[in-house]
Amino acid sequence: MTELQQGLVVSHLGKGIAVEVGEQTVLCQTLRKLDTVVVGDQVLLSLSGPEQGRIEQILPRRSVLQRPSRGDQVRPVAANLDTIFVVFAAEPECDFLLLDQYLAICENCNIDAALVFNKVDIPCSAPILEELKIYEALSYRLHRVSAKQQSGLDELKQVLRGQTAMFAGQSGVGKSSLTNALIPDRTLRTNSVSATTRHGRHTTTAATLYHLPAGGDLIDSPGVAIFGLAGLSEAQLAWGYREFQPYIGQCKFNDCRHAGDKDCAVRASVESGAISATRYQRYLKLREKMPPGNRS
Repeated sequence: MTELQQGLVVSHLGKGIAVEVGEQTVLCQTLRKLDTVVVGDQVLLSLSGPEQGRIEQILPRRSVLQRPSRGDQVRPVAANLDTIFVVFAAEPECDFLLLDQYLAICENCNIDAALVFNKVDIPCSAPILEELKIYEALSYRLHRVSAKQQSGLDELKQVLRGQTAMFAGQSGVGKSSLTNALIPDRTLRTNSVSATTRHGRHTTTAATLYHLPAGGDLIDSPGVAIFGLAGLSEAQLAWGYREFQPYIGQCKFNDCRHAGDKDCAVRASVESGAISATRYQRYLKLREKMPPGNRS
């Protein structure tokens, strides 16, 4: 019987999957019966030749990030993430609705969330600063950085040590600039993996896991900005608002939608000022964006 080896999935290359086994990178195919293998997965594989193998088993995941697929389906994007760092900036204008969407998904996926306010060298409006205070009051860690001026990056590097992380955020906020600042030889390393697995430099990579020089792993996934509400139910969306959680069980009805329902403890907490009115309004907007089948 072929001895199986354990490896870490570091990238998708064409139809092959690059798996790190110790110091070696192996280009693998997968058994057809397996679920989708994604970057960050720990797998068991059999070697079929020099730097070639087959993934036989996906080991249990501690977390999985999903995105919408065709119809009402979802598909995994990355596995075994510890933290998603939601990157935003004063320019382009902060999309707090998208930010809340990311946070709601993390609350439901066993993934920590933290905020990265990039481009701190650009003047910021008072309303944005007020919103940031709300997130800090909810115990979301906020890192103020400038990839352009290289400020705040040492602290971010320390936070990233010892964990597997990913950057998410709207286009133009500087995710690539931050990634390049943290991984100076990023392009070189991507080409190295491609060369090792004989796929050449023109291969498009859906996602890649990089080992950070200061410690920790960073999964760079270009399509991660579009993972929508990733199949969340209405109840999960409400739970995804951290400040709602103490009140959800106090609503009169178990299936309370926290919208126009009678004796809703969440809405009463908004009216009393215990819950941010702006965050609550964004909850209502996200709820309206959900597919009808996900709503009560």
